[in-house]
Amino acid sequence: MSHRFQKHYTREEARALLPQVREWLARLNELRREMERDEKRLNGMFTDGQDLGGNLVNDWVRTLAALQSVLAEFQRREIQLKDVERGLLDFPAIIGGREVFLCWEDGEEDIEHWHELDTGYGGRERLE
Repeated sequence: MSHRFQKHYTREEARALLPQVREWLARLNELRREMERDEKRLNGMFTDGQDLGGNLVNDWVRTLAALQSVLAEFQRREIQLKDVERGLLDFPAIIGGREVFLCWEDGEEDIEHWHELDTGYGGRERLE
């Protein structure tokens, strides 16, 4: 049978990653706030016709690289990051012989839901 994902998580494997996932999400949100702050400052410089070199641009580039590095952690593991702000993500899994997602949102204590690949958050069902 052909699957969309190479890696499929058991509930236990996904659960074991939650402490690290929480750290990555916190870091992503921190970096996102830094980028937004720097972009506001940079946008103001565009209208003033100022030189856009220097520390501000260097900081923005470093923040962007750090953001990409954290996102790569999810991608490398085929964890689907659906919403950074909410901390909503899906772990590919096999349940009942079907490829599905184990669904988790930041603030939830455990992996307690799943949904079909094409239904999304609205199609979440409780794991047994």
